Amino acid sequence: MTHTLVSDSSALPSSPAQGGLADSADPTVTAPGRLVVLTGPSGVGKGTLLGRLRARHPDLYLSTSATTRQPRAGEVHGQHYYFVTRDEFEAMIQTGELLEWAEFAGNYYGTPKHPVAVQIERGNQVILEIELEGARQVAASFPEALKIFIAPPSAAELERRIRDRGQDDAAAIARRLERARAELAAADEFDLKIINDDLEAAIAALEAALLD
Repeated sequence: MTHTLVSDSSALPSSPAQGGLADSADPTVTAPGRLVVLTGPSGVGKGTLLGRLRARHPDLYLSTSATTRQPRAGEVHGQHYYFVTRDEFEAMIQTGELLEWAEFAGNYYGTPKHPVAVQIERGNQVILEIELEGARQVAASFPEALKIFIAPPSAAELERRIRDRGQDDAAAIARRLERARAELAAADEFDLKIINDDLEAAIAALEAALLD
């Protein structure tokens, strides 16, 4: 199976009505791909893990999410996220263009459905880095998906990481910590739990789950 970790740098991808799965699927592929859900609390290091995985395995496919939050320094529209307005996101919900969506810390996050379906038809693994609520939505729709939870070594270490990032005010940090407690309590819902204490060990565990 071919694995791809790429992000489309164009505008939001077209829906099936605009492009069509049959036009994009590779007719030579006989085995379907696999959906992989990667979840964990904010600050646990999911982005760092996936970035290192991308460097080592440039053929894995990482789905690009849409969000209504403002871009952070260095983030590029279409590469890190599709940055959209609240009205645009709510229109995507109404037209059924999202595989999953959730509201977190006052902003919407969601996964455009069409590019995921195309990659699975091509026989690729698709990695979704999403929040707990979205992971539950995907699990209900795709029970065969591999669900991976990234956990911190301790709740205290997670709080230290969130505070050390310096990206949020005190109120936002409190919201993140409250949500993190609920997310950590849900870790047993997942097929695999990886504790991100040692970065190299966590990457090796991800590689074993995805590539072996």
